[in-house]
Amino acid sequence: MTPGSGFSSCCLTPRLQTPQLLLWCVTCHAVLCSLVQPGLEGRARLVHLLSNRSNQEQGYCETEARLDSSLDFWTLSSENLIGIYIWWRVWAVRAHIWMSVLPVDPVKENYVRKVKNCIFSIAFPTPFKSRVHLVAVSKEVLEDILDLDLSVSETDAFIQLVSGEKIVFGSIPLTHRYGGHQFGIWADQLGDGRAHLLGIYRNRQGEKWELQLKGSGKTPYSRNGDGRAVLRSSVREFLCSEAMHYLGIPTSRAASLVVSDDEVWRDQFYNGNIVKERGAVVLRVAKSWFRIGSLEILAHYGELDLLRSLLDFIIQEHFPSVNVQEPNRYVDFFSIVVSETAQLIALWMSVGFAHGVCNTDNFSLLSITIDYGPFGFMEAYNPDFVPNTSDDERRYKIGNQANIGMFNLNKLLQALNPLLDRGQKHLAAQILEGYPVLYYTRFTELFKAKLGLLGERKGDGDLIAFLLHLMEKTEADFTMTFRQLSEITQSQLQELNIPQQFWALKMISKHQLFPAWVSQYLLRLKSNINDSDSERRKRMTTVNPKYVLKNWMAESAVQKAERNDFSEVHLLQQILQHPFQKHSAAEKAGYSSPPPAWAEGLRVSCSS
Repeated sequence: MTPGSGFSSCCLTPRLQTPQLLLWCVTCHAVLCSLVQPGLEGRARLVHLLSNRSNQEQGYCETEARLDSSLDFWTLSSENLIGIYIWWRVWAVRAHIWMSVLPVDPVKENYVRKVKNCIFSIAFPTPFKSRVHLVAVSKEVLEDILDLDLSVSETDAFIQLVSGEKIVFGSIPLTHRYGGHQFGIWADQLGDGRAHLLGIYRNRQGEKWELQLKGSGKTPYSRNGDGRAVLRSSVREFLCSEAMHYLGIPTSRAASLVVSDDEVWRDQFYNGNIVKERGAVVLRVAKSWFRIGSLEILAHYGELDLLRSLLDFIIQEHFPSVNVQEPNRYVDFFSIVVSETAQLIALWMSVGFAHGVCNTDNFSLLSITIDYGPFGFMEAYNPDFVPNTSDDERRYKIGNQANIGMFNLNKLLQALNPLLDRGQKHLAAQILEGYPVLYYTRFTELFKAKLGLLGERKGDGDLIAFLLHLMEKTEADFTMTFRQLSEITQSQLQELNIPQQFWALKMISKHQLFPAWVSQYLLRLKSNINDSDSERRKRMTTVNPKYVLKNWMAESAVQKAERNDFSEVHLLQQILQHPFQKHSAAEKAGYSSPPPAWAEGLRVSCSS
């Protein structure tokens, strides 16, 4: 299949005492490792926070070298934490390596401009003017990724850090330069317009995680924006990134969400109705924030030495199976990205997730889900489902995500082409042509598991497509159809006796071809070797979630949060950590029931 080919629309305790901290720091126009002085034997040295002045007040961001022992960074004390401290040991990185690989914009002032010949620009977060309130934290992210005790989130120092009011002593926050194709059109320079990279943390497992604030103020890449994010979109991103993780889908994570009373003005649906909202900040973590657009901007401006250096750095840091000394390393890298992108989008489809804005600047090179905006989990099955009202041409409808994946990978290949010889270009093109098969194979595997099918049978694809056709015609709920198939017995299906609580299946059963599909399905289940009906149902309930973050659920939480009632944010956070298990509180809230009448016509947009 050629790059222009398409897909069928239906295919759809006390913590560790010696973690390691690596901070981004800048000197000589390059990224360096900021290392604090080693502590004395048997003692811990403290990594201090600096207060951060506003961009607006200063004209540019600067630090104030004021050390405050009550604001020390990250403590692993096991009881009654007063400050936030961290026990650490130095992880040495040679400065000249960073200087030669990841150059930083020599212009230090923070104003919107065209940036060239660098990967990052220096920009400090802009603190809120009003009091900041902690809305939610992820216990797992704090404890398992950042080696922190949950109780640190109760301190003022923590809130100051995650809101951008304070920064770590020795750290100079950076913003990333990238470009991208937005809705299929080259948009030139984009970049982190409201995000600040605080540093890289190496945890007790030896994993390195990049910490980034979103909604933390203007940067050189803000264009016409104000550098802020509103509570509405921040609640959605916090909840969805964590929900996707617990669904087993590769994603960035959300450590915390804070809200202020600072006024942020937004025209949510771009109809001239500008309303006052509240500014919020999410602390996001990911193994890397590099994306396809990170490479596109360098290729577009002919910065090929920098393109090669960045690629080699990414390969060495994040693609251990690729030999950075190998002449074909960029082809090998591309092959992995193609395969893992196909896998990611198939996983999206398996839970009915539509990203909403699949631009190349929102597609991770590590094939994780990033940049949650106008996303949506499909309710009534519809291959044309578009959660984003800003997508007038329905480019990013759920049934087109696989095609968009191929478009974006083709743009990645175009960015790589200047570094490839003729043979490598041919090989890479062949790899891209194999993407549809990779996607469809993984899609079929996932949906077979959703139906409890074991082994390989010739008609499996047709059986899946048949069901999706019935779901589309009856507008059956995607999530609950598969969940209820996981719970209903074969005898109930055979008798076409659909209990009332299986409301999604009852909708499909109204279709005249439903008995024919049931007959084919039951016949196929008989071919499962060494299987029983109870084992089938048990197996299916582990892959078919009972709860996903549908837009009406997120909207309900947002509406309450706007009134400083964060109870539903916390409820959803708790439930979505166990999406495959039944929760009494979730049932009471109606999370597995048909959507409420008020949710009809609910819309989301790119405005955030």
